[in-house]
Amino acid sequence: MGAQRYINRLFDKAVEFALKSKGAIVIVGPKWCGKSTTAGRYAKTVIDLMPLETRDDYINLAKISPSTFLNYGPKPILVDEWQHVAFIWDQVKYEVDKAGEFGMYILTGSVTDKSRMDREEDSDRHTGNGRITKKMMRTMSLFETGESNGAVSLLDLKNGKFSPAVSDKNINDYAFYICRGGWPMAIGRDRDVSLAQAKDYFEVVVTDDIFSLKDIPLRKDEQKARKLMRSYARNVSIPASDETLRDDCASNDDSFDKDTFSKYLNALRNLYVIEELPAWNPNLRSKTAIRTKETRHFTDPSIGAAALGITPESIFKDITTFGFLFESLVVHDLRVYADAIGAHVYKYRDSKRREADAVIQFADGSWGLIEVKLGNEEDIIQAGKNLVNIANDIDWERTGKPAFLMVVTKNKVAYQMDNGVYVVPLCCLKN
Repeated sequence: MGAQRYINRLFDKAVEFALKSKGAIVIVGPKWCGKSTTAGRYAKTVIDLMPLETRDDYINLAKISPSTFLNYGPKPILVDEWQHVAFIWDQVKYEVDKAGEFGMYILTGSVTDKSRMDREEDSDRHTGNGRITKKMMRTMSLFETGESNGAVSLLDLKNGKFSPAVSDKNINDYAFYICRGGWPMAIGRDRDVSLAQAKDYFEVVVTDDIFSLKDIPLRKDEQKARKLMRSYARNVSIPASDETLRDDCASNDDSFDKDTFSKYLNALRNLYVIEELPAWNPNLRSKTAIRTKETRHFTDPSIGAAALGITPESIFKDITTFGFLFESLVVHDLRVYADAIGAHVYKYRDSKRREADAVIQFADGSWGLIEVKLGNEEDIIQAGKNLVNIANDIDWERTGKPAFLMVVTKNKVAYQMDNGVYVVPLCCLKN
């Protein structure tokens, strides 16, 4: 079989703009999400640190003469899996400063090097005051894979534009998408091959990757890794505390102490296996308290399905879990779309036990509330009422009026309810 055709990504534009506006771009994200393939399309020189037969030579060159390493050929130079030469970070900044040019380097990696770059919210401080930009690449959204027709745009909703639309997808399709995920190598393949990708990813994480981090040394214990991944999967789309997860893991295993558990969890974060959804904290008219605990999500919902051994057929045996995984699928796609338009995704939850499964905050400060419903029409109507009640409790004088309220469903028709709330199938959405 020949090479797989490249599927255009929304992330492409982020790379293109970064190369026009910054000296270098660091692309992070989960293994197998397509970082190397996408970055390679823009590079004139590729230094691939993955093959073992050439890795040591490149590392030695970088140690002996970092300047030679970083001027190895025509630019942009792609340093793939750059964490193997993380010590060149300061030299990258120096070369960018010295040249004063844009589009010099593309660094890709599936591991965060905590000694060089901290968490994303601190990236400006760690990327040389804007000389280098850091972007997270995610697995593919349903719009990118072609399953969403993109008839309803988040930007259009923000600007008050909406037209009724229809999706041809059904609940069986969504069961498959949850288990398949957005892995590029899973798209357009035979069904069994597509479903194998997430399972293979999960196995690599729990048998190898989680124990390979130099800055988080862990004694190899696959059973602990599997327990944690299953516990996390059981609590996906829930603001479960670390204690809840640890207690779940520690049943019949008293050795899963707090420190070890924390190391495992941080390892999964550093590998971009998990990515919590932060809480949204708006100004409220009432004295209702906002809950600020983050909500648990994998970077791709198929990881959770693989951890639980769920198939597109067996997922129907536990509709509650199906609902949580469907919510995680929606959050995943919303994050991809938000990244493409400079927006952010949050979760809203308050002391009245009211929730909005996702909040889109746009670059200009405008916002939209989103509920996710796998259920029937009655559930959708109640979700719409819930969104209206939450929105009315928010201080619009400080936040502005909501740009939109939306219930995302597995149904086929996109329409607007009498109370103004949009009901939109996930496979009608795009950025």
